[in-house]
Amino acid sequence: MAPSFLLFRALKLDDKRCIANAMLAIARSGGNPPRIEGISMLDWLHRMKQTPAAVERFWRVVLVSALDEELARTDARYGIEVFWKAFLANSTGYRVGIPTVPLADLYEGCREAIVRQGGEVRLRCGISKIHVVGDCFTGAVMDDGTEVHADACVCAVPHDVLLDMLPPECSETNAPLEGLRHLKTSPITGVHLWYDRPVMTEPFLTLLDHTTQWVFNKTLLYKPDETNHDGVRPSEVQVATVEGGGQYLQLVISASYDLIPRSRQEIIEMCRRELADVLPLTREAQLRKATVIKEVNATFSPEPGSDQWRPSQRIDLPNLYVCGDWTRTGWPATMEGAVRSGYLAAEALLADRGEPRTFLQPDLPFEGLCKFWAGRNNGVRS
Repeated sequence: MAPSFLLFRALKLDDKRCIANAMLAIARSGGNPPRIEGISMLDWLHRMKQTPAAVERFWRVVLVSALDEELARTDARYGIEVFWKAFLANSTGYRVGIPTVPLADLYEGCREAIVRQGGEVRLRCGISKIHVVGDCFTGAVMDDGTEVHADACVCAVPHDVLLDMLPPECSETNAPLEGLRHLKTSPITGVHLWYDRPVMTEPFLTLLDHTTQWVFNKTLLYKPDETNHDGVRPSEVQVATVEGGGQYLQLVISASYDLIPRSRQEIIEMCRRELADVLPLTREAQLRKATVIKEVNATFSPEPGSDQWRPSQRIDLPNLYVCGDWTRTGWPATMEGAVRSGYLAAEALLADRGEPRTFLQPDLPFEGLCKFWAGRNNGVRS
């Protein structure tokens, strides 16, 4: 990606030079620069003498979206890990997958696989309480009062929700989950806009110097035949054929602390003004419908030093396991980390039952000079 980086007009030559020096420092250290324990990503960037434009238009753009936290509140180790694995260690690490179907459809395949194995999936059926007797899991109570008993339990819920489900003694001083009380949360705000005509031809956009961070063209992304080919940009004619010419956009704002106290109408109007700056067709289009979804506790906050409070998937409560990006996965607060936690929880459960299996997928291999630097700095990690 060096050529596109060099031609990126939003950054000046001095900005690019600073960024290149910092990236080289990450690469030469095998993703593990010295003296980063307990400091924020912003502190490290200042140490690396990054320009204000480099911080705002490069580092912040990537990391706030990836980690759902501001740079001043993000552990430097987490931020560096994102760039090491996504941009440096492997030439394909930057690739991301975007669902081309609604999430409900995406999860349906998981449900079918569970049912085929003799399992059962219950929808709209919350758990209000987890029973722990004698430091051992015994069962769970559903919202309707029904009790469920099982040989083991895997809790795949946010850490703050888990604390409300478990007995208070599980998170007291020196208890198995004491550290969870030290983990904080970060918000994400999603804004959904339905226009009466096409206003955007790209699958998605990243905005600079705006509150809105990402704009996803959901109308187009739900047409996988047009988005899964490299180098193909759909024409306005293709987009206009959807729903009589209408278009559905989803805007995402991570670490949206400033938006939490604002009204939904204020947020919608702000987003419309920002879209008018980058998508001129929105100025004349009619907004048919709009909604705002605030996830106040969307993810755990990767604050400096927070890694010490993240539990492993196997905790000191027999037959009770935890998973989620907030657990100790070896990765920051990312979707990839959440997936790793599920694999690790399944491995721990089966190992304790005498049926060990391996599910965790290996990281992408180190390539080129990064492979040499990682080996020299003992940076090879699972």
